[in-house]
Amino acid sequence: MREFPDDDACLVWLWRNRYSDDGEHAECPKCGHWRAFKRYETAQRRQTWTCTGCGYHVQPTAGTIFEKSSTSLHLWFYAIHLMTSTRCGISAKQLERELGVTYKTAWRMLNLIRNELMADEDGEKLSGDVEVDETFHGGKPRAAVTRAGLGYKHATYKPSVFGMVERGGRVKVTILPNRGGPAVHHTIYEHVLPESIIFTDDWKGYDSQSLSRRYIRHYRIKHKERVYVDGPVHTQTVVGFFGLVKSGIRGTYHDVSAKWLQGYLNEYAWHYNRRHDVRSMFEQLLLRAAVRS
Repeated sequence: MREFPDDDACLVWLWRNRYSDDGEHAECPKCGHWRAFKRYETAQRRQTWTCTGCGYHVQPTAGTIFEKSSTSLHLWFYAIHLMTSTRCGISAKQLERELGVTYKTAWRMLNLIRNELMADEDGEKLSGDVEVDETFHGGKPRAAVTRAGLGYKHATYKPSVFGMVERGGRVKVTILPNRGGPAVHHTIYEHVLPESIIFTDDWKGYDSQSLSRRYIRHYRIKHKERVYVDGPVHTQTVVGFFGLVKSGIRGTYHDVSAKWLQGYLNEYAWHYNRRHDVRSMFEQLLLRAAVRS
């Protein structure tokens, strides 16, 4: 509220961070020169700055999640603050009450922030000691499931969540089409550098020798024998992250459908990866919103 008291303050912040450091001069996309820009008052209350050389209009919200939104920038910034300041997330119903908007608007805002700003798109792979594990999302069926009764295939389907964590570092989490070896190995190859050490459990999907050939070492902990830590060999870090996700979803959202699950995983992974950053998460997410195009 102190830094962004109204829509004008939010718009000026976007203008300065996207185009003009001093707030007056910027490179014109049309004429290609460093020009002075002015913001003129119009009857339509346009959120634009105009090039004094060629008259080209620059909209600071263009190419961002704020583009073509009738919701005020002040409320958008407040929603981002709430998402970054809450440890276990915020539901759309809670955001509806905080902002005074409709549930549909609150849900759209949260969905865009999760999938557009919190998605992992840096492309930087994991390295070092990397723990890998998978888990199912969803609880046990409330009633006995039989093939003839509720329909075995659909009633028992639960998404497979696959996580990869650097010890002391970042996490990458995604949804797999299945828990088979090819899907598991392809995901590991995509997100983990070859000069890494892989730690997994004794799930049969990791039985192939390809992990040992591709990476420096591949260690497996024998969960079936109730062994969970054997010196440096364990998967407790990634299991701990799954615990954070499941506790957060159970406590804040109660349940998440498979269709929208990846967005919620993005949110928890984004928070986890920035737990040691000295900058505030609010500042980091705003800067990402400013460079998004």
